[in-house]
Amino acid sequence: MTNIVTQIADKVRPVGVSTNYGEPVEVGDQTLIPVSIAWFGFGGGGDGDDNGGGGGGGASIPVGAYVRRPGKDLEFEPNLISLLAVSIPVIWVTGRVLRKLVRVLKK
Repeated sequence: MTNIVTQIADKVRPVGVSTNYGEPVEVGDQTLIPVSIAWFGFGGGGDGDDNGGGGGGGASIPVGAYVRRPGKDLEFEPNLISLLAVSIPVIWVTGRVLRKLVRVLKK
């Protein structure tokens, strides 16, 4: 089982930057380079009786694109819907922490 997990990890490792930055795309007179946040996870295990299993998964969230327009520098334009969706858990956790902090400070 360990051999399979190692093989999968070796296949994913070289992906690197190309996972988060797409190939440049020409749209009219603009050049777009898509940007995302991506992560992968793999695991496996077993016991002494040759029973085991493994699995893996990943996710990719588009966060925007770098845009080059004629006569201008490269600019990042965020995908606001994705950024809002990603920020919701952060806002929720921040609110919970602040609520507990206020309760502690009141005592």
